[in-house]
Amino acid sequence: MDINQEQKERLEQQFAFIREIDKEKFIGRQTYLTDGERKENDAEHAWHMAIMTVLLAAMNIWMYMVDRKAGGMMSVMVIIYMVIVGVLYVYNRSLILADMVQFSTQYKAVQNTLLKELSIPYAILMEDGRIVWKNDRFAELFADRRREKYLNKLIPELNRGVYPKGDVDHVELEVHYNDRDYQAELRKVSVEGFSDTEEVLQIPKEKEYFIAVYLNDVTELNAYIKENEDQRLIAGLIYIDNYDEVMESVEEVRQSLLVALIDRKINKYIGDVDGIVKKLEKDKYFIVIRKESYRKFEADKFSLLEEVKQVNIGNARSASLSIGLGLNTATYAQSYNYARVAIDLALARGGDQAVVKDCHGITYFGGKKEQTSKNTRVKARVKAEALREFIVAKDQVIIMGHKIADADCLGACMGIYRAAKELEKKAHIVMNEVTSSVRPLYDEIAESPAYEKDIFLTSEQAMDYINDNTMVVVVDTNKPQMTECPELLKKTKTIAVLDHHRQSSVGIENAVLSYIEPYSSSSCEMVAEVLQYIVDDIRFPNVEADCLYAGIMIDTQNFMNRTGVRTFEAAAFLRRCGADITRVRKMFRDDMASYRAKAEAVRMAEVYRKEYAIAECPSDIDSPTVLAAQTANELLDISGIKASFVLTIYSGKIYMSTRSIDEVNVQVIAEKLGGGGHINAAGAQFDHTDMEEAINALKATIDQMIEEGDI
Repeated sequence: MDINQEQKERLEQQFAFIREIDKEKFIGRQTYLTDGERKENDAEHAWHMAIMTVLLAAMNIWMYMVDRKAGGMMSVMVIIYMVIVGVLYVYNRSLILADMVQFSTQYKAVQNTLLKELSIPYAILMEDGRIVWKNDRFAELFADRRREKYLNKLIPELNRGVYPKGDVDHVELEVHYNDRDYQAELRKVSVEGFSDTEEVLQIPKEKEYFIAVYLNDVTELNAYIKENEDQRLIAGLIYIDNYDEVMESVEEVRQSLLVALIDRKINKYIGDVDGIVKKLEKDKYFIVIRKESYRKFEADKFSLLEEVKQVNIGNARSASLSIGLGLNTATYAQSYNYARVAIDLALARGGDQAVVKDCHGITYFGGKKEQTSKNTRVKARVKAEALREFIVAKDQVIIMGHKIADADCLGACMGIYRAAKELEKKAHIVMNEVTSSVRPLYDEIAESPAYEKDIFLTSEQAMDYINDNTMVVVVDTNKPQMTECPELLKKTKTIAVLDHHRQSSVGIENAVLSYIEPYSSSSCEMVAEVLQYIVDDIRFPNVEADCLYAGIMIDTQNFMNRTGVRTFEAAAFLRRCGADITRVRKMFRDDMASYRAKAEAVRMAEVYRKEYAIAECPSDIDSPTVLAAQTANELLDISGIKASFVLTIYSGKIYMSTRSIDEVNVQVIAEKLGGGGHINAAGAQFDHTDMEEAINALKATIDQMIEEGDI
């Protein structure tokens, strides 16, 4: 239906009248409501008067029905009442209107005053961060910088990058200013609805919204939160790594004194921070400390590790500790579980270190010394028996090592292959790429009629072979992303890991058997020991013995590095099984092109900080990663070089090989760059081919670790 102009104006007048009448709610009176809780407003008073008039009129009609005379008298009284009300209304109408006008004129001023005097710093910004209005508290906070027009000049954290944009209309973040902490709240507020005459919000017409910012001082709150957090209890475990070996190295009459001195060191270190120590076993301790105390341990980098090593009353070997702590947990039970995970990781990495696990990740301290090799083979025998039981329970075994397999990886794979075949199980080895370093051994095995045609599988083929009765054995690595086929680990529930590299925070999960010995020279050494316990009087072809022997020889650099008693025992066992030393040596001779490339890399090597050799290996040769490792070994023969780093480009990535003798822990350097390995031999990868960037990252890491005292 169409509405003419006159009707439209009349409607607008009516709505205006309603809005004015509604303002009566804000006019107070002296009379109280029936419940006495507050004074009534003018609208409520007018409502009561209207109701009273209606009731009187109804009562008058009822009186007429009862008695006309009484009704007439009642009518006279009602008329008198209405006259009085009318007179009062006419008399007070001007006063009411005056109050309403006064209230309307003062309402905006009251609002502005309240906003201006708000105790919380408050300001209004444009989209670019320009301050268009601020209240008194905001002005007082930045009194020394009143001339600044942009918020980011006052508080750099509150720049345009954090302002609410798009669908986001609310942002909260904590900022720091003038030694105080503030919870900043930024809200996007639409300009629509604000009058052009609004004095407080002088927003240009072309703008769609402005930004309101609040600064709530939370300094005291943060202090209370920190104090509460500092008092939170942390569970921890301390193990003596080599208790039996240390006790055997000292006279029996002095053993109790040695134990007492170690106990004293541990109790004093924990007691100095009001912690609790409970000895669980002869070589195991349970501790409870406050989080505040952990920060002290973090500052001195767990000096207890070095203090215990200094305990000497004639013992030939120094005691070393492994420490595990569970941090930032919701419950104390979870803290203890984290501590158990941390201590297991510390032991798997060779001991002599502290590992701290929290919900954000894992932190390592210590671990600068090589773990002493243990003479006992008890652990090898236990692991071998467990591995035998798992293999017997399955129909087939799939073995895989790390990507770009080397001699140690192939040798360990062949050793597990032999164990499976001796137990009359099908076995396959996953290998996607054959490098020149293992080509002679690989070809001899692949071409021999003594082996099945499917002994070697690619990742795609292995995925077709796997089923519920398949066991996967991983050798020479404990990182899932480094394996030949990480998808295999997701397809089976029975996984065994045999590795000699220090375990990192990212390991293979849910392994039913994990045999990680960082003190072993190679995975081939570990497998050679295991084979002796899996099958009695085991015998295997000469080529398999050559593979295992070659793995030990390459990883020890011809028995010159990381070689212990058990290394020679494993080599002797393989020699008895048919390993030919001369044949192995001939297999791993360099061709002229590789030798020249290696010599050129050594010639062009940079000596950084007079102690660290950094070289770039050419990538236009076969197996550049193997050549990089050989070059790193060659650089260590130079006098004054404590560690060597050789980088090469391969398959769209930069591979780095690091080596040292005994003065520098190259493993911790490699871990900083996303890699890992051993104390004297480690490596890392860069997901790019910018050699200059990779070398600069390496130098920056070395500088940082030297400054922090980590190397």
